[in-house]
Amino acid sequence: MLYHILYALQPYVSAFNVFRYITFRTIYASLTAFLICFLMGPYMIRKIAKLQVGQYIREDGPSMHHQKAGTPTMGGILILLSVISSTLLWASLTNYYIWTLLLITASYGAIGFVDDYLKQIKKLNRGLTGKQKFSFQIGAAFLAALLIYMIPGFDTRVMVPFFKNISPDLGWFYIFFAAWVIVAASNAVNLTDGLDGLAIGPVTIAAATYMVFAYLAGHVKIADYLQIQYVSGSGEATVFCGAMVGAGLGFLWFNTYPAQIFMGDVGSLPLGAALGGVAVISKQEILLVLVGGLFVIEALSVIFQVGYFKMTHGHRIFRMAPLHHHFELKGWPEPKVIVRFWIIAIALALLSMSTLKLR
Repeated sequence: MLYHILYALQPYVSAFNVFRYITFRTIYASLTAFLICFLMGPYMIRKIAKLQVGQYIREDGPSMHHQKAGTPTMGGILILLSVISSTLLWASLTNYYIWTLLLITASYGAIGFVDDYLKQIKKLNRGLTGKQKFSFQIGAAFLAALLIYMIPGFDTRVMVPFFKNISPDLGWFYIFFAAWVIVAASNAVNLTDGLDGLAIGPVTIAAATYMVFAYLAGHVKIADYLQIQYVSGSGEATVFCGAMVGAGLGFLWFNTYPAQIFMGDVGSLPLGAALGGVAVISKQEILLVLVGGLFVIEALSVIFQVGYFKMTHGHRIFRMAPLHHHFELKGWPEPKVIVRFWIIAIALALLSMSTLKLR
């Protein structure tokens, strides 16, 4: 919105020419999202606490978590407000990809909100059933993937990291592949959200990484130089990623140990889905496995634990899944688990950046 209003004044005030640059608008989208979170955070915490929307703690979870019971949750509403508002202010609203990303974010936010609402406000322990939640996720992801696929000239080839000559063309099957990327990313982030700041830190790191990938994919000369797929218009997704980074940092201010507020499904589900959407748009879908490697590890720990438990009739691989609880039960203090997982996320992000040249 600001982009369209202020850049239109460029013929009269040359200083407004700066709004044409994606990098400039990305910086201010980040700052705007951060300020919205930072300034509205205290009000949101008080409001949620007044409504008695408190975090439910698993009875079979680590005993040290029981003291967190009642901490305000559903703080993801604040993240969504920050990301969407900042994107609308600073991104080009004529860009198809921006509206697709907003659709993904809003739809998954709605799914998470309904689930949290049923659990936290209506006091229905299960919220949405697993089948209901997964069905809604698939439907929203399939719609987004179809919209992306229908863009004239959109390339359905998939880049394989580290191999520049391997890029299989999936054709119409790309719709299902893209939908799977979005759903998988959403649920992986959701499983990681279990400690103070554990999910939002790596999400911010991943968003910053894809901020770079989106910009490179949308710049025809740089994309050609790096021999990556050029996606016309995808550079605008950089602004959206910048808003995610700013909102992530703003929320982390209140979510860091000891957390004053938790994001809930209304935050974790759309953040993961948004990362999946940007990965699809920037044509770095498979690389999300590396960029979001921490989320993948957490998700796999749950899958392996459940599978092994059923196969061996009660035996476990880990003391508890997801993996972060395993380390807690081994005696690691919660802040140590969190910071070490952040370090892993940063290392994986750097490794993923190296694939731009190691091909």
